[in-house]
Amino acid sequence: MSESRHPRFDEIQALVKSELAPLAGAIDQEGLYPEAFLRKLGALGGFASAVAPEHGGLGLDLSEQIRVTAAVGSECGATAFLTWCQSTCAWYLLHAPNAAVRERYLAAVARGELLAGTGMSNPVKHLAGIERILLTARREGDDYIVNGALPWVSNAGEGHLAVVAASVAGEGYVMFAVRGGAEGLALHRCPEFSGMEGTQTLNLRFHDVRVKPEDVLAHPHQFPAFLRRIKPGFVLGQCGIGFGVIEGSLKTIRESNATHAHVNVYLDDQGAELSAEAEALRNEVLELAVQAQEGSADILAVLKARARASELTLRAANSAVLHAGARGYLMRHPAQRRLREAVFVAIFRPALKHRRKEIGDWNRQRAEAA
Repeated sequence: MSESRHPRFDEIQALVKSELAPLAGAIDQEGLYPEAFLRKLGALGGFASAVAPEHGGLGLDLSEQIRVTAAVGSECGATAFLTWCQSTCAWYLLHAPNAAVRERYLAAVARGELLAGTGMSNPVKHLAGIERILLTARREGDDYIVNGALPWVSNAGEGHLAVVAASVAGEGYVMFAVRGGAEGLALHRCPEFSGMEGTQTLNLRFHDVRVKPEDVLAHPHQFPAFLRRIKPGFVLGQCGIGFGVIEGSLKTIRESNATHAHVNVYLDDQGAELSAEAEALRNEVLELAVQAQEGSADILAVLKARARASELTLRAANSAVLHAGARGYLMRHPAQRRLREAVFVAIFRPALKHRRKEIGDWNRQRAEAA
């Protein structure tokens, strides 16, 4: 894999080692939300690779953002997920057809000054025919009045931004940004998770929340084209989390082999094999990411790559636990955390089963059109 073109990538790696690595256990076990780290990462351009300079970004592309997310994930998968949340909100705002919302929020999100979460899990599943839409909106003049509840929105909070979508009767869908302190919006804690507790994932309940035109990313007539434009990027961006967890798992395998290689050699999924597969998949994903930046990525190739990233992450984390042996079963051992992080990579939206469904749907559509 080629070297990063991010001008401060070495500084980001140093920050990850010095300030994030010591917190990984507390983030996982105590639900520590690493806000200070996220702010510092933003100041180093850790969310801004794919954003144009005129909007506070670095003018690189999505492949560089994936490299940053992976670097964070090499020490903490939960924080890599938060990095994805933040950078993906910047991705949404960058491509929003309405300039007002972009000018209002993008630079602050790209720099990490305004922390942001994406609540698009439910709309994406709804549009794939998996579940009903949970937010509804009605028009009132130029505004939208939104009701409903989203059970899980990560990187959320009183002073944060959330980017979500709602159905508009007879029109389609509206995608918009809302501040955590908006009138009519209540934030509630979720039940305790088995992992990812430090991601500040909240339940967002909307009761007649008023959305002004300047907070709309896409109106119903703009939404279909907008979703097609952003979807390859936000799906590929998730691969960075997986690559980070894989790297952390490979580290455990190497450390375990320093003393137990003579017996670990009998395990499936050896480190060298996993490393080679990860390198090949990374190169494929990074190439697709450049295409996604340009708006030319094939969505079927994107979905297949994301599915393979989930599968490889699960294999690597499972192998790390087995290589570590009894120590890997200790709650404080990194391999135990990696295993739960890997499961999250496979189940967070679009989940592995969701991706496989979409791949099947796309294959059938293309076969019928041939």
